[in-house]
Amino acid sequence: MSGNVSQSHAARDGLDTAWTGDNNEWWDWYLTLADGGADDGPLLDLAEPDALPEPPADELSALLAETYPVSAEQRAAFARDGFVKLPGVLPPAAVSRLRRLLVEHLAAEQRDRPAGRFTSDELMWTRSGEIAQFVLARRLGRLVADLLDVADVRIYHDNVLAKEPACGRTPWHFDDHHFPIDSQQVATVWVPLQQTPREMGPLSFARGVDLHRLVDDVPFSTTDASYDRAVSRAFAGAEVSVEDGPFELGEVSVHSSLCFHTAGPNRTTAPRMVLATTYFADGAAVVPRPTLVSGEWQQFLPGAQPGEVIDTPVNPVVS
Repeated sequence: MSGNVSQSHAARDGLDTAWTGDNNEWWDWYLTLADGGADDGPLLDLAEPDALPEPPADELSALLAETYPVSAEQRAAFARDGFVKLPGVLPPAAVSRLRRLLVEHLAAEQRDRPAGRFTSDELMWTRSGEIAQFVLARRLGRLVADLLDVADVRIYHDNVLAKEPACGRTPWHFDDHHFPIDSQQVATVWVPLQQTPREMGPLSFARGVDLHRLVDDVPFSTTDASYDRAVSRAFAGAEVSVEDGPFELGEVSVHSSLCFHTAGPNRTTAPRMVLATTYFADGAAVVPRPTLVSGEWQQFLPGAQPGEVIDTPVNPVVS
């Protein structure tokens, strides 16, 4: 199975249909599938990060054109665990600029950002050259290509993910379950736009690129948290190691589409803001039958048909 849940599971579990809402409505629905009710306790008082002096344009362009040196140990960890956390991929000044751009973007798009919501937007790079400078940066694309050990990668889509104060958990999942891409050479770069302590709900990863085999037979529910609970029980029973540490400013993670991951609630007074950008190996095709969990996949692969190799203007090579 690649690029989405199996067709037999899709039919059995009510997934064999297209998503009809927008992408933020998709997130509103998806977070209802996480185990654990809302925590009404006090939030940790955290101020939003102070803006830093932004780097000169030429320095930023040069940085984003440079490759990030991936060590043999980091490649091995990614191949074995399905993810790797990498320090210093972006300097704090560049992260501060990116955060400002995404905050301004959400405001310009008039995104409602109430407490408790998971606010998102995507394909921002198609509307902002300043955001595109990061999303289409060789520094990120080449990083993914090196970890996947492929010649080139294309962009699937970007995402700003703002887990607002008091927003709950993100359920356990792996992205091969979601992306309508008929390849397992797919990975997501997760760039936190502030220091991200555990209380803010950083991304957490289950160690082991093949862990999905433990839960392949667990039925996915579109209406409750039974899948999330079953995955948690399976991982606990198998004593799976989970990396759930904080992120420092400038540290990013890269996770394979086969890597199971989750994120805790944001129990702070500041939004947890992230740029998450997914890339896939050049030459991959659309899965034969995308399902409900692929969301608005047609806007991310415009004009690409099921079974066809992906080559659209919205999915350029970036490495």
